[in-house]
Amino acid sequence: MKIQALNVKAGDRIIAYCKNKRQICKVKQILDLGQTNITLSVFTTEHYRGCLVSCVVRFQWDALVELVS
Repeated sequence: MKIQALNVKAGDRIIAYCKNKRQICKVKQILDLGQTNITLSVFTTEHYRGCLVSCVVRFQWDALVELVS
């Protein structure tokens, strides 16, 4: 299912490019909700030394984001 990036909430699982790979990410928090972009902090499904890997992804606010159910 796809939704607009503007409607993504913390806790949602989305598919995004992170660390140069398209992968499932869980939204940790919304960092910035600008007029043209939305910036999200996400956890990936990867682990590094027992911790979840996090990264920052950006979407245009009207972009369609794929939710994982």
